[in-house]
Amino acid sequence: MSKKLKLAINGFGRIGRIVFRATLERANVEVVAINDLVDVEQLAYLLEYDSVHGRYGGSIEIKDGNLIIDGVQVRVTAERDPKNLKWDEVGVDVVADCTGIFTDLDSAQAHIDAGAKKVVISAPSKTAPMFVMGVNDNELTADHKIVSNASCTTNCLAPMAKILDDNFGIAEALMTTVHAATATQATVDGPSKKNYRLGRSAMNNIIPATTGAAVAVTKVIPSLKGKLTGMAFRVLLLMFLWWI
Repeated sequence: MSKKLKLAINGFGRIGRIVFRATLERANVEVVAINDLVDVEQLAYLLEYDSVHGRYGGSIEIKDGNLIIDGVQVRVTAERDPKNLKWDEVGVDVVADCTGIFTDLDSAQAHIDAGAKKVVISAPSKTAPMFVMGVNDNELTADHKIVSNASCTTNCLAPMAKILDDNFGIAEALMTTVHAATATQATVDGPSKKNYRLGRSAMNNIIPATTGAAVAVTKVIPSLKGKLTGMAFRVLLLMFLWWI
């Protein structure tokens, strides 16, 4: 049997837990470590009970502050600074940074300094090279140590934009994402420092918002720079995202 890739997840929120569930479908990947500031009991609960994907089908236990998932121990830590994570102690090959905080080359480098071989950032990055499968992943090489997998909207938009541009050419384009509600939104009306509209209840409003996806697409398809713009609508959906 070929050697499994040892994955660590930094940030076990919505994206981090989805990454974990995705590894269950891959025989060649195993999660060996999780870092999150939430206590391990709550991490176990959130992993087991998912409002979108349902209850986890295997076994989840806690032993000595770590998770035991389907009989396999996963080290759990609660470090704020990635440089203290000692990834080399558990042989981490790749860190999936799902915090939304360490999104540039300099901050993500802390994972490498802590012993990881490579880092994948689960958000757009201003400085790290960005790749979208089916669009520019052919440019990814073994020399890349820190990369960004862009955003959910970018992964929806970029493949279609590439097909249209390759076959017909894009002169200008306006995109709209119909985006699921996120953890930063309120369930009832309240104040919002960033944008008054974002303070409206996510349960019964369609809320216009900005999106950086149009700009992010130009990082993976440079020929579209200056040709795309767009906006988002936050709607009462759990997971789905469309672009129009």
